[in-house]
Amino acid sequence: MKDSLKTFSIAAIASIVVMTAFSFKPADPNASTAQHVVYEYKQFSTIESVIPGGLGRSRILTTDDSGQMIEKELKNFYSMVGINFGNIANNDRAIVDRINDYSNQGWELMQVSTGSHEQASNGSSSGGLFITRYLFRRAK
Repeated sequence: MKDSLKTFSIAAIASIVVMTAFSFKPADPNASTAQHVVYEYKQFSTIESVIPGGLGRSRILTTDDSGQMIEKELKNFYSMVGINFGNIANNDRAIVDRINDYSNQGWELMQVSTGSHEQASNGSSSGGLFITRYLFRRAK
């Protein structure tokens, strides 16, 4: 019994010494020279119309550095004969081109937020829109 207690005590003391030795880490030499990164942000939005007959307005909306809104036309999801997959493909190209332009300027895509709105009258849908916001950042 005395030998068991003695072995247990030595093991416990050794464990405490080892845990204490590893709980103190030396300071990171680069920590004092690390700087806080400041970012600037930029956003553009796409509004894509799903009004039947091609009557809606679809756009890419951007606000430039002087606060002026810049609009680029997009195609509507619907034409006079129904959903137009060619228009959707054209919109995809225009949006990806805008993302690539920002990326080439050093902007990093941080977040994409989507939403939709349906216009209804008398219980039937008369169309709606999809809105997507693309948030970018880059270090100043």
